[in-house]
Amino acid sequence: MSDLSPKRNIVLRFDMRSASLCADSPADRYQAALEMATWGDRGKIDVVGLSEHHVTADGFLSSPLQLAGMMVARTQRVRISVSALLVPLHDPLRLAEDIAILDLIAGGRFSATCGLGYRQSEYECFDIDWARRGQVFDEKLEILVQALKGEVFQYNGCGIRLNPAPVSPVHSLLMIGGNSKAAAHRAARFGLFFCPAIDDPQLEETYLAACLSNGFKYGFIIYPRAPATTFISQDPAACWKEIGDFLMNDATAYGAWRHPNRRAYAESFASNIEELKTEGKYRVLTPDRAIQIIQETGSLHLAPLTGGVTIDVGWRSLQLFEDHVQPYI
Repeated sequence: MSDLSPKRNIVLRFDMRSASLCADSPADRYQAALEMATWGDRGKIDVVGLSEHHVTADGFLSSPLQLAGMMVARTQRVRISVSALLVPLHDPLRLAEDIAILDLIAGGRFSATCGLGYRQSEYECFDIDWARRGQVFDEKLEILVQALKGEVFQYNGCGIRLNPAPVSPVHSLLMIGGNSKAAAHRAARFGLFFCPAIDDPQLEETYLAACLSNGFKYGFIIYPRAPATTFISQDPAACWKEIGDFLMNDATAYGAWRHPNRRAYAESFASNIEELKTEGKYRVLTPDRAIQIIQETGSLHLAPLTGGVTIDVGWRSLQLFEDHVQPYI
């Protein structure tokens, strides 16, 4: 079963990456992200999405569970999602403990898409064997799943049962990300939903066949549905002049992590701002066009601080969404 319906999915996304030309301090930007999540909770935002990377030159979010916890405490309705949570870089018992507490406080509003990662430098920094990354992922994921199910499991020679355990079932807390057949098989093997980084029907076939082989009756695939980074403006041309350098910096920084085995919709191949506009992975929309896209696809990804876009410009985009888009969806 796949999620390709136009069911509404309005996302507010933060990775906290910031270009050197950004005038706002990291402290101000993190405070703004909390305020923006609170704003989204009052409106028609469905999901606040966070990401994870380490040892970056541009301040990419490295502690998504901490930020998620702060956002959970500031909100009552919106779902907080980490995508992707780089499980191989963490102690799985510690992850389970943190996720359990998040779930208890969030009341079912937290989830994480577990990912393998694709940057060798991160593995080296945490002294994790890059050559064994798939095996490491499976080993740690097994512990994480057992812990969150409330089962007794063996870890470092100790028999452990997580206490407190989460209230939500593990399949609503964890999903598996990726863009490969191995990722699809992993999701089915662990009895978890699959969230690929691209819309690929062949991956769906692989995943559903693997679910059948593993006796997982409730397999479900969630496609990204072309999640273009979106800003709202009454004058898109003027807005591009204001934020184009930030968006280009974001695209270039992400593209510098290109890996031969990575396939992701968000990866840009633009070499200048005009190409970035045409490519469509970053876009500035009028309110009317944003309404049309939501009606057509059910999806919109607002990312008001992308690449170091200044806080005031980010708020301006969100205010236009609130005043001229939200009432019509």
